[in-house]
Amino acid sequence: MSTEQQRWAEYLENELPKVTALLTEHNIAIDDHQPHIKGERFLIQSLTTIGGRKMILIGTDGTTGKKVVIKAASDYDGKQELSHERMCRTLLHDMSFSYESFHSPKELLFTETKQYTLYVGEFIEQASSFLERPLEEQFDFALRALKAQEQTRATTATHLNEIQRVFGTRNSQDYLLMMQGFIHTTKEKGGSAGITSLLEKTAKTLETNKDRIDQYSNFLTHIDFVPHNFRIRDNTLYLLDFSSLRFGNKHESWARFLNFMTLYNRELEQLLITYVEQNRSFEERESLQLLRTFRLSELITYYTNTLSRSEGNLRELNEARITFWSDVLAAEQNNERVATSIVEAYKAKRDSLRSSDEKMRQEGLH
Repeated sequence: MSTEQQRWAEYLENELPKVTALLTEHNIAIDDHQPHIKGERFLIQSLTTIGGRKMILIGTDGTTGKKVVIKAASDYDGKQELSHERMCRTLLHDMSFSYESFHSPKELLFTETKQYTLYVGEFIEQASSFLERPLEEQFDFALRALKAQEQTRATTATHLNEIQRVFGTRNSQDYLLMMQGFIHTTKEKGGSAGITSLLEKTAKTLETNKDRIDQYSNFLTHIDFVPHNFRIRDNTLYLLDFSSLRFGNKHESWARFLNFMTLYNRELEQLLITYVEQNRSFEERESLQLLRTFRLSELITYYTNTLSRSEGNLRELNEARITFWSDVLAAEQNNERVATSIVEAYKAKRDSLRSSDEKMRQEGLH
């Protein structure tokens, strides 16, 4: 067990009994099986947003007998993240210039004690996971959700004042600064010269196309728009993670979703790209490509940053992830899709190196 894993295990051993006792006061019991705190959860740490240590648990409301989702944090950053997420969720529903309805699970409890910030919300049951649905349904739900985000844009100083304090905004200069941070981190963490060169090429392309990035900025975007952050019930998509909402380039959420589908559904990836090519302007397609390379650079940096905190099979897996996503980035820099053979070879290696706890965490996640 690595030092980082040991720290996480000690954290859980100390915190779980206290959170369990606090929940008992509200007639809520946690389940025996808690997949969301297992596996690689100890490594998850955002590069471009403030994120603290928190637990995500599944439990049961003793009053109603219904399943609930619990988020609990005791350290400062984790508590700030939960409070910020609540502010984002509230403002999203109340914004004066939002023309789409965004659905969220019902909040059942939010409390801040001296030691803990605690959120309890309804668990959204769904008949099948997103990736288990027919391709046509996946395309429809994804496109509807991405379009809904596009319908919310800050176009006046009043709009920007309304969102700045809570959501924050990103423009081309912000993306370029983050890219320089990615380059610095990969160098500092021992990234290869080849990876550094890939990231520097992305940075140069973004610099050259600053106007294109800004052309599609000030839109609502979800920087972690992937299936484990939403669930579908009664033909309605519910967002689960509101802390990842920002106002920035409209294609940032598209890029995150497409990069995810490179691994999980190549057909859906291609359908969405074809949709943009056939139904949107050349400028939009160009913007999407720029943001894909930005988000891939972030992903490569993320895994490079984990190397010093992982060992054994997990370190080997993270090294494989860096190689794989570098292959994807190299292809996307030429506006090409990575070869299917590369994807399948990586997935086989990933599955052979994942721990049993991580496989358990991944079950039903998407």
